[in-house]
Amino acid sequence: MKHEMKLLMALVVAVLGFFSLSVAFHRDDRKAVTSPAPKIATPPHQSTSTPVIVELFTSEGCSSCPPADELLSRLDKEQSIPGANIIALSQHVDYWNQLGWRDPFSSAQFSARQSSYAEAFARNGVYTPQMVVDGRLEFVGSNVTKALEAITQSASLPKARVQIELAPNGETRQSGTVQFAVRIEDIPAIGAGDTAEVLLAITESDLSSSVARGENAGRNLRHTTVVRQLTTIGSISETKDQASFTAAPVVNIANSWRRDKLRAVVIVQGRASRHVLGAKAIELAAK
Repeated sequence: MKHEMKLLMALVVAVLGFFSLSVAFHRDDRKAVTSPAPKIATPPHQSTSTPVIVELFTSEGCSSCPPADELLSRLDKEQSIPGANIIALSQHVDYWNQLGWRDPFSSAQFSARQSSYAEAFARNGVYTPQMVVDGRLEFVGSNVTKALEAITQSASLPKARVQIELAPNGETRQSGTVQFAVRIEDIPAIGAGDTAEVLLAITESDLSSSVARGENAGRNLRHTTVVRQLTTIGSISETKDQASFTAAPVVNIANSWRRDKLRAVVIVQGRASRHVLGAKAIELAAK
């Protein structure tokens, strides 16, 4: 009962703080209004905020996707939900590419990841824009109300303690590689018969495209936290009684990626359930 009251109070506070965002969209949640949305008051960052992974499966070839891209950007930049540290991941699927415009940020890997969610959610197929919160809840990516509810709910769940930092002397400019030091502790129950995979994503923000063909022809589209690279760096199994996890992954940073716009994100996720059990993001500021 106490947990339910706590969740209800958090939702009420979030609704009041997030109201100005919802009025920026039509009721059908699929098209943005032309007038700029009012600024959301951003609460002070709290060290106790719970990381919440918010994934958007999108495409530059999809006319319904720009409002969802805008919503993801505002969630990431304004961090307006109390108790939640929103970690946004924009993943561009490739199955729209054959319909007139090849999305330069698209990858078959992200289409496959979305299909794994469809299986976990028992959905018959995939769609865009789709938002997935902590691998637990999914909905149309421009639906402000559902995003608010899902993030608030996920912020109340226990998460693993995840640490990531640049390893000492872990950056090699000549080869374009970066090494990280990752440590995970206090891992929540994974689930009977399941294992957790540890993922490392590199994202880049403030990207844009001038779309020449397809449903968005003539539009200049902007994107935030676009996943440039997603790799599995290890696994955690309850059957092996793993109390902690450490790794020192090395990743390649392409010369075309702008260092001051990059983040590294660690995600602990159930392989079968797809539930996110912990996460952490750090900025890779230009040196």
